Amino acid sequence: MDRDLWSGLAVFETIVEAGSFARAATRLRLSASALSHAMRSLETKLGVRLLYRTTRSLAPTPAGEELLARLRPAIASVAGALADLDNARERPAGRIRVSAHRVAAIYAILPRLADFARAYPDIAVELVVDDGFVDIVADRFDCGVRHAQTLQADMISVRISAPVPLVFVAAPAYLADHPAPVDPDDIAAYRCLCYLYTSSGVVHRWRFERDGRTVERSVRGDFITNDIDLMRDAAVAGLGVTCLTLPHAALKRAAGTLVEVLADWAPTFPRTTSIIRADVNRLPPFRPS
Repeated sequence: MDRDLWSGLAVFETIVEAGSFARAATRLRLSASALSHAMRSLETKLGVRLLYRTTRSLAPTPAGEELLARLRPAIASVAGALADLDNARERPAGRIRVSAHRVAAIYAILPRLADFARAYPDIAVELVVDDGFVDIVADRFDCGVRHAQTLQADMISVRISAPVPLVFVAAPAYLADHPAPVDPDDIAAYRCLCYLYTSSGVVHRWRFERDGRTVERSVRGDFITNDIDLMRDAAVAGLGVTCLTLPHAALKRAAGTLVEVLADWAPTFPRTTSIIRADVNRLPPFRPS
């Protein structure tokens, strides 16, 4: 439909509803002369007179009455659709697809989901756990959660967690045969269980930090996996020393099945960041911890 024609029809309905050009002009925040011009233009386009108007009154013609009878349900339908959009802005609804690596899914996202569900009961969350780095646009995710150091500079992102402490751990049985290391250089003599980044194929380089000093070591990797649960369980089974996030090692440390080593050299992992798709503006806020 001609955009100007639709605008003219809306003006016509408002004039009849208001009962005068002056009141209609106030409602539409236009001048009375602008409305008069719009009505003349509409009647010219339709080739029929829609209003009887004098200096004191106005009323729709029979053709105008018939048009209004069919026009008002359509206008009401449009108004209802716009009201639904307003409600959607006030009360978000729908499905959010999130891609996250396992540690972030367990320790950064899962603890927030109960509060999120209470605040946004009409939003369903689809959480896909993948330790690789996915293309969130091509794979139709609304957002992704990864470590800040892995993001490209032009990505739209927000921080959702602080840096996470790491710990070096091993099973008591392994340490019974291999006295605990005291220095990063000692680690070369130990069997090391390492994490493989799926997307890049790179094995995680161990970093050690103490008193502002940082040391990196490429350990030999006697056992390499892309599954952090398997890596932790391999350490519990006595295969060697591994590097885990503190939350992921917490239960095993509390149970005594893993023991921390090189505690003075424990580093931190970069903060967890949520990557937001540039074409998505419907997501409710995810508050940083």
